[in-house]
Amino acid sequence: MISIIIASLSEQLLFHVKQNIKQTIGVECEIIAFDNSDGSKGLCEIYNLGVQKSKFDLLCFMHEDVDIKTENWGDIVNRAFKQNPKLGLLGIAGTTYKALSPSGWHCNATDVERTNIIQTFKFAEKEKIHHLKNPLNEVFSNVACVDGVWFCTKKDIANRFPFDEKTFKHFHGYDLDFSMQVYQNYDINVRFDILLHHFSEGKFDRKWIEEILKFHNKWDKSLPINIRGFDKEEQLSVEKRTFKDFIRKALTYGIPKLILFKTIWKTQGIKKISFLLLLKLTTYLSLNRKS
Repeated sequence: MISIIIASLSEQLLFHVKQNIKQTIGVECEIIAFDNSDGSKGLCEIYNLGVQKSKFDLLCFMHEDVDIKTENWGDIVNRAFKQNPKLGLLGIAGTTYKALSPSGWHCNATDVERTNIIQTFKFAEKEKIHHLKNPLNEVFSNVACVDGVWFCTKKDIANRFPFDEKTFKHFHGYDLDFSMQVYQNYDINVRFDILLHHFSEGKFDRKWIEEILKFHNKWDKSLPINIRGFDKEEQLSVEKRTFKDFIRKALTYGIPKLILFKTIWKTQGIKKISFLLLLKLTTYLSLNRKS
């Protein structure tokens, strides 16, 4: 029995996803949908409201622009939580290395993504792909965080670690922040036996940059999370590339250099990895001509 919580922007998409859920879930469920077509509420606020309204012990938070391909996926979710009492969060996309550098759940590294999703692109001219990253051929992988397109948790966990609506008031950062809260006490898994089709990719704009900076400032002392097992040299390389990518994106969207300089110098983990990284990043930012 699963309570499914959705923030809706489109009556048509919501109608189709409700039909899809009822046809595929295979267990008793309730669908709690909130009309947010005017964008007046952030996802954290909506998800907290959904938790309070829910009646079942398992919760599923999902986007409405998806089509779940797996039959009886509710049984898979139920069994996963029953078989592992330490399981706190379950998704279909995530990473085994959450970078210290400001970033989404992705980072500039190979063999860290764990995903099973069919992705259609709305904001870029790309062909639809089945994005499957399972290098160890596992049924599920332990990860540091999951993507917000679809994830499940227990109601008592969502009550214990509510979504941070005071910090994240829009549509980004909620999944990373919730993952970090859960990770301190529970396992986080990505499943490869649940497949869904997502009809739009993430939108990386100035608002995304601003929310990621909020996340970074909040969790700096707890990062990086290195389930992947990178050694110090590999971490240095990954963090340098990821931080440079973020700097380029931030400058493109008009984030002032002063804010980025402060972010670099306030990031305590940089000094733990290598003081040389601190110098390289400040030099890179100084020489970058975008402003």
